[in-house]
Amino acid sequence: MEIAFETIFYEIAVLVLLAAAVGFVGLLLRQPLVVAFIAVGVLAGPDALGLVSSTDFINTLSQISIAVLLFLVGLKLDVSLVRNLGKVAVATGLGQVGFTAAFGFLICVALGIDPLVAVYIAVALTFSSTIIIVKLLSDKQEIGALHGKIALGFLIVQDIFVVLAMVTLSAIGVGVGEDTGGLWDIAQVFLGGAGMVVAVMLFIRYAADPLLNLISRSPELMVIFAVGWAAGLAAAGDVLGFGKELGGLLAGVSLASTQFREAIGSRLASLRDFLLLFFFIGLGAGLDLSTLGQQVGPAVILSLFVLIGNPLIVMAIMGYMGYRKRTGFLAGLTVAQISEFSLIFMAMGITIGHVSDADMGLVTLVGLVTIALSVYMITWSHKLYDLLEPWLGIFERRHAFREEAEDDASASVIPHDFVIIGLGRYGCRIGAGLGARGYRVLGVDFDPDALKHWRELGFEGRFGDATDPEFIAHLPLGAVRAVISAVPREKGALTESDPQMALLHGLKSANYRGRVALTVNYLHDGEALLKHGADVILTPFNDAATYAVELLDGAPEARG
Repeated sequence: MEIAFETIFYEIAVLVLLAAAVGFVGLLLRQPLVVAFIAVGVLAGPDALGLVSSTDFINTLSQISIAVLLFLVGLKLDVSLVRNLGKVAVATGLGQVGFTAAFGFLICVALGIDPLVAVYIAVALTFSSTIIIVKLLSDKQEIGALHGKIALGFLIVQDIFVVLAMVTLSAIGVGVGEDTGGLWDIAQVFLGGAGMVVAVMLFIRYAADPLLNLISRSPELMVIFAVGWAAGLAAAGDVLGFGKELGGLLAGVSLASTQFREAIGSRLASLRDFLLLFFFIGLGAGLDLSTLGQQVGPAVILSLFVLIGNPLIVMAIMGYMGYRKRTGFLAGLTVAQISEFSLIFMAMGITIGHVSDADMGLVTLVGLVTIALSVYMITWSHKLYDLLEPWLGIFERRHAFREEAEDDASASVIPHDFVIIGLGRYGCRIGAGLGARGYRVLGVDFDPDALKHWRELGFEGRFGDATDPEFIAHLPLGAVRAVISAVPREKGALTESDPQMALLHGLKSANYRGRVALTVNYLHDGEALLKHGADVILTPFNDAATYAVELLDGAPEARG
């Protein structure tokens, strides 16, 4: 037993190092980790380096990764958010899913693929990678642009479709499972599922906010709770017979209506990426490279359909709804790839027995091609538009009435002028002073009590850790004049892990161009932070002392 443990340890160490090396190459090529992870699986598989032998252990980590991934999807499915989805997001999302599935099925059948397998592949082609799209749009500072908002809207619609597709597969799996004894066994599964849904609804209504208000006082405990909650409900779903996937999804939905969902999501992002490594290692290691040559032709055809057909479908729908061709083109490029969910969906089909490993290999090839190429398409979207603009007129009405209305509405929305991080007494006083001068101020804090007090003062606030780059990337920083950290740093050497340094790095990664004001207790710390990119240094004790001297000296401007 001891030798086996050591073998697993060494094996995981080698796989993670290999993933880091391949990921670095992917970084140089501007490729997302999904592509690198699948490549690691292929390299580590039996047909290449043969590094994977602890398949049971890797499969366990793979199942945890799927539970965490679907938990994060569930976090986005806030009932109020879904209820308020715009007509454009719903129409574009449903239209793209419907047309892609229909035409994808016809193409698969024309390629000689079995109709049942063709249904699976066609549905898999409808999913786009939210992780990749959000990352690319954030890097380009286009999350808040019109096409970015529309893209995020129809990605939510796609996520809902993912849920429905997996529910359907789970129901089919119950119906064809070897352990099913008849209709009563199937009814028991559905009754168990209904009972779990009711329990989750009661949890949302009565327990979610009070429990997280207590747990959120410790960020580390909140992460542990979130992972345990995701894995626990996934295990419960598996025991009740409707699958780990839906259990993990329900865990996310149960926390989606709380104010902590963004903080939980941002903190679990890195863990999700690490665990997904093992899902893709297992996937890549299971590919039979000797049969992939036969899949190249169909993979090229289906990849061209996703790369060209999906954007055209979105452009046609948005053009019909009254958007300019430029907006339709930029939004359409975001769906020019398939998703990690496409592979999870196919894996569920393998479990049920409807599709084969060869079919999974085909979809994996399509994923590698479309993800790799769509990254460059989205990155250089504006140059592509300039190149293709003369031929895109058919996707635009003579009068783009809806976009003109959106422009008018956007013009009436006043952005935030300042973001204050740390809502203690000092931060609240700064915010109140700026608010009294007519500025719009957004407050950020990880303390629910401080955030509650801030909102009671009449200001908008967000719960989150501002040293987390994922959280910073989602803040509305486009028109912000200054980001102010009102949390003084503790005495000690300035390191890269220091919260103030982490904030500076996060703002730089988010391409923030405004001013940054940091609070310190010691002046020599301020000098070091100025060298690293801070624009203003606030020293509460020194500033207060200076103000006190002015009052005592009777300065006229101080007495007012």
